[in-house]
Amino acid sequence: MKPQGTFGYASYGLLGLPLAMAALPVYVQIPAYYSGQLGLALAITGWVLFLARLVDTVQDPLLGRLIDRLDNKMNIWLWAGALLLALSFLGLWLPPIAAGQPIYLALWLGAMLIAAYTAHSMLNIAYLTWGARLASRTQKGLLGAAAWREGAGLFGVILASLIPSWIMSGSASSISQALVYYSMGFAAILLLAVFMLLRFAPAWQRPLEAPAQVSWRDTWQSMKQHKGFRPVLLPYFLNAIAMAIPSTLVLFFINDRLQAASYTGAFLATYFLAAAVGLPLWVLAAKRIGVLRAWRCGMVLAIVAFCGAVTLGVGDISAYFVVCIAAGLALGADLALPPVLLAEIIHKDASPASYFGVWTLLGKLALALSGLALPVLAALDYQPGTPSGPALAWVYAGVPCAFKLAAFLLLTRVKTETTGVVL
Repeated sequence: MKPQGTFGYASYGLLGLPLAMAALPVYVQIPAYYSGQLGLALAITGWVLFLARLVDTVQDPLLGRLIDRLDNKMNIWLWAGALLLALSFLGLWLPPIAAGQPIYLALWLGAMLIAAYTAHSMLNIAYLTWGARLASRTQKGLLGAAAWREGAGLFGVILASLIPSWIMSGSASSISQALVYYSMGFAAILLLAVFMLLRFAPAWQRPLEAPAQVSWRDTWQSMKQHKGFRPVLLPYFLNAIAMAIPSTLVLFFINDRLQAASYTGAFLATYFLAAAVGLPLWVLAAKRIGVLRAWRCGMVLAIVAFCGAVTLGVGDISAYFVVCIAAGLALGADLALPPVLLAEIIHKDASPASYFGVWTLLGKLALALSGLALPVLAALDYQPGTPSGPALAWVYAGVPCAFKLAAFLLLTRVKTETTGVVL
């Protein structure tokens, strides 16, 4: 009998830590690392990110369908995904390509990104499916699992924001060795988390009808006709774009707009620590006022924070710390509440991984589109490592505000009877 209490939920949540550690470098640090440290042109980096993320976007529904058909092979799936993610994580940080070979460096970056994205999707879709199908499938249980998952994830992004920043601040001769140790530590945490999930996490409840007996056409038709699923897709997608653009540009904004590169680690740590503080507050808010209403409140806070960021310039360090705190608090809602919302929407006899495959497809498509912000900035004559004009601030903060506002307005039109979720 697997643990059903706090230890069981903690065992489930631990995998969120390495998954977040892998997501932060790919979405935030790798673009700046390849264009700033390794000398890959900004526009080329942006196009590689876009194309790799596009490949990742297309494969997510297929991976979700495969996970629904796994039956008793979940263990093999998770271990295979963990091994591929550990190897691609190392490959991203330590390309065996000289900095003066941009074509080969771009090809290596594309290959490692696709491998990392595939492995991350293999693990993440299965992981979210597990959380949505816990044996004790109540709102309290779903929120509890989400709190442990996202709490561990926030700790992971704090580690992933501080450690690489500290490594890059060292001497050039020590960076490669330090990145090897960092990648080995990541692999150890990842393997431990998969073991804890399989050994001690609460069991997950399978649908009444085996997904393997349901055709993909029937599953797709069921999702298309689901009156609770369709209305939340577009706002989720727009909100994901609003999150993805700042994630792609934050290091460029700190380095070249604020000209405060020495504060990078402190800014990122403040942002994610604020999210960690806000996470349990949003969970409590969701229990009191409903998941949708709490999520909308988080969107309003994010809009206020990023509207303030548009006005910042050189030396506005204290003001940006305030932005990091407010935006970080809002991030807690974006992390914890959408998966719970989807888990409550899915019918008990549905194929959950297929739903999460479409859900993550939209998130990945948003990330792919955010990569195009780099060629746009290059067209606006922005170059990394040089002082930036207002264009960077508007693309980094102003554009996301518009997407976030559109998502908020769409969510206000979602009705209680449509989703079955308490407003």
